[in-house]
Amino acid sequence: MFKNTKIMGLRAFALVVSTVLISSCGSKKDVVYFQNASAFETIVSDNSNLNRFKIDDVLSINVSTLDPQASVPFNIMKGIVEGGMRPEELDYIIDKNGEIDFPVLGKVKLLGLSPGEAKTLLTDRLKDYLKDPIINIRLKNFTVTVLGAVNRPGTYPVNGEQITVLEALGLAGDLNIKGMRENVMVIRDFNGTKVYTRIDLTKKEVLNSPVYYLTQNDVVYVEPNKSLIASATLDSRSSIALSIASIIITTTVVLITRN
Repeated sequence: MFKNTKIMGLRAFALVVSTVLISSCGSKKDVVYFQNASAFETIVSDNSNLNRFKIDDVLSINVSTLDPQASVPFNIMKGIVEGGMRPEELDYIIDKNGEIDFPVLGKVKLLGLSPGEAKTLLTDRLKDYLKDPIINIRLKNFTVTVLGAVNRPGTYPVNGEQITVLEALGLAGDLNIKGMRENVMVIRDFNGTKVYTRIDLTKKEVLNSPVYYLTQNDVVYVEPNKSLIASATLDSRSSIALSIASIIITTTVVLITRN
């Protein structure tokens, strides 16, 4: 009887070890990016990024000319020049009508325009007041959010005018081993209309995806694979069963070592 107990214990131990080893094994196809890209392959992409202004966007707009005094009325400043310090430039917020209230010009609709198109519009409107005006526009609340099976989920500010989905995932520390690279979702909101697009990072075709370049307030969600979902749904009964199995194995090993 004691011999049978030892055999059963060894079988249980072997079963647990085998299960752990099998569950820890992963396939190359599950984790490698751009698997169908050949060595030294050149990919010419016609994918372009044109961020377009949305409601509640915060903009910094600066107007300058060869005559600094002529452009003063078109730049809103907070405070006065004191001690050689330049006053703070105020921002513009696109209202629910898609407009900003610009000095002298009044209401200017920027909703749906790209930064380049907005510059052209303001330059044309200011030609009646200024000679060769130079317009600089910067989106100040450009952020992207990365959630799900990544190493550092969160919301990240974007300092430049564009960011790719790969760069956003890089900011979040890349996908962890449990993230589904073939099923990444990008959620895009434009004035209340949400568009859900799924992309496959294991294929080179992702470079031509319409969401490869992200826009302000985009959300990137990495779905966890089945093993992570299964581990997250283990209930207390499973935990108790594992504890009992561990006690049995430990007891068996102790008995074996004594004999």
